[in-house]
Amino acid sequence: MNSPASTTGVPPRTRAGLATSLRRLYRQYHHPMTAGGLAIFGALVLFSWLGPVLYRSNPFAIHPLHTLGAPDAHFPLGTDNLGRDMLARMMAGGQATLQVGLLGSLIAMCAGIVYGMLSAMSPGWLDKALMRLLDAVLAIPTLVLMIFFAAIMPLNAVSLVLLLGLVSWPGLARIVRNEALAYRERDYILAARQFGAKSFYIARTHMLRAMLPILIVNATFMVADVILALAGLSFLGLGIQPPRASWGGLLNDGVQQVFLGSWWLIVFPGLAIFAAIVAMNLIGQGLLNRLEGR
Repeated sequence: MNSPASTTGVPPRTRAGLATSLRRLYRQYHHPMTAGGLAIFGALVLFSWLGPVLYRSNPFAIHPLHTLGAPDAHFPLGTDNLGRDMLARMMAGGQATLQVGLLGSLIAMCAGIVYGMLSAMSPGWLDKALMRLLDAVLAIPTLVLMIFFAAIMPLNAVSLVLLLGLVSWPGLARIVRNEALAYRERDYILAARQFGAKSFYIARTHMLRAMLPILIVNATFMVADVILALAGLSFLGLGIQPPRASWGGLLNDGVQQVFLGSWWLIVFPGLAIFAAIVAMNLIGQGLLNRLEGR
C-alpha cells in the first residue's frame, strides 16, 4: 500500500510545515481592512477575467439600433454612442487597467529598490550625488512628466506600463535608502561585513528581508497610484487608445456624452476605478495597521 507521501508527492511533515507557515502568516498580517480590500480586488479580477468567459459578448461589436441604450435585459450596463456593449467593454477595460496598474507598479518597485539600495550602499560622495539627482526628479510634477513622455511615445499597453513605472519610483527610492541607512549600522550587518560578506549579498539577504513588510505595504499603495495615474492619462486622451478600452478611457467617453443623459457611461467606469483604488488602499492600510500593532 502506498504511503501518504507517495500518493500526494509531498511528505506529511512538509505539508504540516507549510500549513503552519500559512497559519502564522495569516495571524501576523490578517486585518479586517486587508480582508475587505482583498475581497474587493478579487471581485474586480474575477469580473475582468472570468466575466468574458461567462458573458460572451464582443466588446468591439457595433449595434447601430442600440446607440446610447440604457441598461436593460439585453445590455445589462447599457451601450455607448456607437452601440457597443458597455458590460463587455468594462470587462476588457478592467483587464487593461489592472494589467497596467500591476505591471507598472512592479517596474516602479524594482527601480525604486535598486536605486535606493545603490545610494545607501555607495560611498558618501556618490550617495549625495544620487540623492541630489533624486531631489531634482521629485521637483518635477509627475503629471507634467507623464504628459511629456506620453506625447512623444507610442500609446500602447507596453509603453504605458514603462511610462507609469518609470515615473512612480522616486518616492519609494527615498524610503528604501532611508531604511537601508538605518539597517546598515545594525550589529548583524556589521558582523556579516566582518566575515567578508559583500554589499550585494548583505543588501539582498539581510536588508531586503528586513524591509519586506514595508515594501509590501508601499507596493499596495503604488498599485492604487498607478491605476489613478492611468485613469488621469486616459481622461486626457493619452492612455490606452481606441478601440481598446480602459476604465479611464470609458470614463472620458462617458463625460463627452453625459449631457445627453447617458449616466451609465460615467457611473460604471467611475465606480470601477474607485473600487480598485479603495481596495488597494484598504489592503495597504490594513497591513500598515497590523505592522504598527506589532
